Amino acid sequence: MLTAEVAVAKVAKYAVCESGDSVEVVERPRGGLSVVMADGQRSGSSAKAISNIAVGKAISLLGEGVRDGAAARAAHDYLLTQRNGQVSAELTILSIDLESRTLLVTRNSRCPVLVAGTGPDGSAAWRVLEAAAEPAGVQRLARPVIIQFPFGSGLTVVAFTDGIVHAGSRYGAPLDPVRVLDSLSPQSRESAQATADALLAAALAADEGRPRDDTTVVVLRVFERPVAEGPEVRRMSLTYPISSA
Repeated sequence: MLTAEVAVAKVAKYAVCESGDSVEVVERPRGGLSVVMADGQRSGSSAKAISNIAVGKAISLLGEGVRDGAAARAAHDYLLTQRNGQVSAELTILSIDLESRTLLVTRNSRCPVLVAGTGPDGSAAWRVLEAAAEPAGVQRLARPVIIQFPFGSGLTVVAFTDGIVHAGSRYGAPLDPVRVLDSLSPQSRESAQATADALLAAALAADEGRPRDDTTVVVLRVFERPVAEGPEVRRMSLTYPISSA
């Protein structure tokens, strides 16, 4: 049985209490799921408010059955109206659509998305989706870039915010996400959470433990597993650090 697994790993900018990135997951009414990630302009609580606007609007519409492109456009228009075009959000939507049996990648973001299938030897050839896309909330005619393709066992999709893109650049050694993913052990490649944690750890190491930007990694993985006896159980887990301050 095909199974989809989603994992998130995120950290705030160094010396900032709250991350300006937001991530939410919603089940699609016709089957499947969507993951929405946004990186708000600025940092801390002001950036969080911006990313929450974009993610909240997109999630509510996707949950009502609105198509991904329309949801992204609506999030863009809503943010532009609410903030008078003064702030932006880098918005990415990853969706498993069971009605069409496809994966959709929708980007109003300058950050790329990495997609790979797994070969017989466990290796992955990464495809970098990096077509030019304007962030949401500023340019009136900004449109999302949408790529749709069939999904199957062995598919892995990795999306991230600009904390990954900029990691290591201040020290003259920018992080190469594809190289990090290629270096993972077979065991790590078989776990969405291990993959997300490894890429985040590499970014933190590249920034010497002081991330220059809010950093979020989302990994969506599709794999085959034996059919279980009895009802199929859907599970979700979350680890959320709570400050003592």
